[in-house]
Amino acid sequence: MADARLDGLFDDTQGNAVLAWALTIALVALAINHGFADSYRWFAFTAFAVAIVLLPVVAFRDPLVMPPWELLVLVLLPVVDATVLGESALTSIAVYVAVAAVALVVTVEIDRFTAVRMNHAFAVALVVLTTLAVAGAWNVAQWLADVTFGTEYILNGRSQDAANRALMIDFGYAAVAGLFAGVLFGRYFGSYGDEGVETPRDTSPDEEPDPVPTLIRDQLNVPDGIVVRLSRGMQAALALLLVYGVVSRDLTTVSNAAIALAITFLPALLERDAKLPLEPGLVFWLTAAVFLHVLGSAGMYALVGQWDSMTHTVSASIVAAGGYAVVRAIDLHTDEIYVPPAMLFAFILVFVLAFGVVWELMEFGIDWSAQRLGLEAVLAQHGLDDTISDLVYDTVGAVVAAVWGSFYLTDLSERIAGRLAAS
Repeated sequence: MADARLDGLFDDTQGNAVLAWALTIALVALAINHGFADSYRWFAFTAFAVAIVLLPVVAFRDPLVMPPWELLVLVLLPVVDATVLGESALTSIAVYVAVAAVALVVTVEIDRFTAVRMNHAFAVALVVLTTLAVAGAWNVAQWLADVTFGTEYILNGRSQDAANRALMIDFGYAAVAGLFAGVLFGRYFGSYGDEGVETPRDTSPDEEPDPVPTLIRDQLNVPDGIVVRLSRGMQAALALLLVYGVVSRDLTTVSNAAIALAITFLPALLERDAKLPLEPGLVFWLTAAVFLHVLGSAGMYALVGQWDSMTHTVSASIVAAGGYAVVRAIDLHTDEIYVPPAMLFAFILVFVLAFGVVWELMEFGIDWSAQRLGLEAVLAQHGLDDTISDLVYDTVGAVVAAVWGSFYLTDLSERIAGRLAAS
């Protein structure tokens, strides 16, 4: 039987099990139908949903341990819709409601079947982030299929700009569905995360050491004085670009340089106001990310084809580093949340992919608003390939931060945890 921690989500009553099994069998039948109809996207989605639904049954060896049948209805509706109306239904909000419903189940299964421990608020946030991340990964996978196999899952005969607008609408649907799922999780499954049976763990979170590959760390160590001077040099260059933008009345340069320069002073503010000093290497990392972006806006994006990819990779690594440091600090601060180092990699990927989707939506909104107002956009999109490439390089940046985070960010996480304990 499922333990008390699953009371909010996994219902072992016979009534729920009968309905849930009926809906699961319907999903299996529809998956087979999509396979025979060469509707490979829907076949893959439906098969994945069935596997997630049946995971508790296999794990507990109990056919009564099924998710609530209401969630399976949310998953089933868009699959039926696609069967009746065809693959054009793929862009509807119903698809992302189904994704969000699967995310609800996945979130609790992560808590139940792994060493991860989450409280209610953390789990709600993970549902929202997972929905956005799946939306990003799903569209990247379709784009890769288009490029590799010559399919037209995303373009579908449309221009780059038209396909990109449709993608932004899809991302908007995913954001709405994710927020809806978060609200549903918070209200309908309010008992989740309450006291219950504790899942045994071999080691205490605080006793499990973070791996520190000293060889790599020693190779990357640079005297702090050099790192500080490099950071100050980039700040000075940003100030000069700001002055140039003001003199030339270039709104784009002024906006980008001013925002970037302000960001470079965040570490000093954190040290002064929050008593949270950062290593010079981390300050350099942050300063380099915004400096490269401003150089791109000043002309490097047009001159160097891969400049945008480089800036997205570095910026995504900063976002991933922030996510790593905060999650690890919360892990150290409270016994209600525990994310083992082996699982942090997956959490960072989800966090960065979700942030990438939100960033692309914000970028699209700024670009669209600027066009309507007759202004030059501070941030602009350049078609479908540009958007998808950004998401791919966001993932590359996340991998970099995930690999390096264990030995560059552990000290920062411990200081954040100390500040949380003191507050």
